[in-house]
Formats: sequence, C-alpha cells, structure tokens
Amino acid sequence: MRCPVDKSDLIVVEYNKIELDHCTQCHGVWFDAGELELLFKSLDLESYYQFMRDIILDSDEAKTSEKRRKCPICSSRMWKKSIGEQPVALIDVCRHGHGFWFDGGEVIQVIKQLAEKLTSKQDSQHRVIDFLGEVIKV
Repeated sequence: MRCPVDKSDLIVVEYNKIELDHCTQCHGVWFDAGELELLFKSLDLESYYQFMRDIILDSDEAKTSEKRRKCPICSSRMWKKSIGEQPVALIDVCRHGHGFWFDGGEVIQVIKQLAEKLTSKQDSQHRVIDFLGEVIKV
C-alpha cells in the first residue's frame, strides 16, 4: 500500500491484532475501516471512538488549500474533515468508507483533545498515546 502523501510504501505495524499502516517518511497513519474502532475498543476507549467517528463523519468537508489525497485502497479522492480545536486536525476520509488517514501527530493530538471532553480511564488514554508515540515516532 502506498502513502497518500508522499507515495512511499507503508509499513504494517501490528498491535493487539490490529494492523496499522504507517509511513516512515511523513509519519502518517492509515486506519482501514474498523481498525481504529478495534484499537480503541482493545483499550476500553470505545466511547472515544464513537465520539470521534461521529464528529468526523457528521462534519462538513473542511475548506482548505491542502491538496486532496487519494485513498490508498480505492484511489478515489478523499474528503478532508477538520476535528478538534486549536490546533485543528485535518483528517482525510475515504468517501467509500475504506478508512481514515491521519498525518503525523494527528492521532495523538485528537486523542488528547477528546480526553479533555470525555471522562474515561486515564490509564487507557495514556496507553494509546504511548503506543502511538512509540510506533509512529512523533
């Protein structure tokens, strides 16, 4: 699979039987449909995922000058969705439901912002952030 940003090959990183596709050049991460949910569920953070998914899917497409990227699965142009608050994360979403692309650092940024809005297990939040920081090296 190719990175939608720089076209380099993505490497597969497995965690709790969940495969993340990671770009070692730009540090972006591709989550196939269902993988992001599995990651959050495995860490008892399902409410975080539901909240984040609803925000991403229900929001209007972001107005940005950033080039629209192609889905690494189907090659169709993805939607750009902005989530979070200062700073806003600009997530690329496959319009056919194949998955989500997070630029380097955006997954951790989004999790930290969601943690401020939702009450959940503090330890679980830190496990997600530590894991992603270790694997993605951001």
